[in-house]
Amino acid sequence: MNLDEAQRTKVAEWITQGLKLAEIQNRLITELHITMTYMEVRMLVDDLKLMPKDPEPVKPVETALSGSAVPPSAGGRSPVAGPGTAVPKPAPPAGGPGKIPPMPGYRPPASDVPPFQMALEAELSKLG
Repeated sequence: MNLDEAQRTKVAEWITQGLKLAEIQNRLITELHITMTYMEVRMLVDDLKLMPKDPEPVKPVETALSGSAVPPSAGGRSPVAGPGTAVPKPAPPAGGPGKIPPMPGYRPPASDVPPFQMALEAELSKLG
């Protein structure tokens, strides 16, 4: 189907606005009452020597792995533990299931630390 100059200008305008071919196809139907297949719209854009814009690249979202997610505690002590009770600083998350904190700044309750340390020591002693 041949378009007149005003219709070609309109299509060129839509391309410069960043519309995708499917969106141009829909606008041809709704605004200009011209029915074209997707392939016909694609050939039209090619015939007009127009190039659709590439979508903007998605900016990476900062995750817990990209920086220090756990703020330093006061003197290495747990706010829940009593005075003089040192709690080891957690290693940075290594990824994988169960190693990424559920939320930035998460600290397990003090009651969970001793059983974890005993289980960790038992596993490490198996390695030698």
